[in-house]
Amino acid sequence: MPDWTTLAVLDWTAKKFAERGLESPRLEAQVLIAHALGCSRVQLYTGFDKPLGEPDLAPIRALIKRRLAGEPMAYLVGEQEFWSLPFTVDASVLIPRRDTETLIELVLASAGDRAAPRRGLDLCTGSGAIAVTLAKELPGSIWIATDLSAAAAAIATTNAARNGVAERVEVRVGDLWAPVADESPFDLIVSNPPYVRTADIATLTPEVRHEPRLALDGGADGLALYRTLIASAPARLVSGGLLALEHGFDQDAEVRALLDATGAFTPAETRADLGARPRVTFARRA
Repeated sequence: MPDWTTLAVLDWTAKKFAERGLESPRLEAQVLIAHALGCSRVQLYTGFDKPLGEPDLAPIRALIKRRLAGEPMAYLVGEQEFWSLPFTVDASVLIPRRDTETLIELVLASAGDRAAPRRGLDLCTGSGAIAVTLAKELPGSIWIATDLSAAAAAIATTNAARNGVAERVEVRVGDLWAPVADESPFDLIVSNPPYVRTADIATLTPEVRHEPRLALDGGADGLALYRTLIASAPARLVSGGLLALEHGFDQDAEVRALLDATGAFTPAETRADLGARPRVTFARRA
């Protein structure tokens, strides 16, 4: 890439991304170049004729190479929006997705008085998107968020502080229930556990395969963690407490069956995401 102007570099990058078949080539080119130059997308055009020297071009080249290799945009810029909130992300955490906002909507719809005091637990928190968002929307709530990955827990802690809820979201490292073994029952338990079938991981898009396998691999049928989680959840919930779980679009019947088989919950129900696919299954402790 020669010493071109901002606009020339933008046009060149958008063309490369289009040739690779990326869905929004010009938008992605704008975002990456603005990130590399430390400016806004608007400033790219207000300074469209600015010559870019090697110190400017080197980071742009590096980002283009990573994107063409399939690395997700969110990892390249270190951020992803969720529920209109900013979340820091890196390759140690799953990238928050719009599908997960279905879980947020469900919990809020069932919350009643949003300012009421309540205790929540977010298992497999990853970036902390669920716990942090619910802490923002339920100002009377306090949360414990757990993750097996210490690196993911560090990101979740960062995001709690970034979004102003660090005093009400405590992040702990450990395997599922272990970090809360001595805690009293919760009013809310939410989770987006790994649910991709092991055999299906190789078929995922290059972008998804860049995400941590620990956050994707749900075992042979994708439900390994759900069995452990659901079997132990009744003892961790107050009477009437809500358990809400995100899952794959074709796993709702199995998750409902696991919940109903405990005999400890109200009949399980499922809510669809924006694409009308079954996405979140929930029940209350009877």
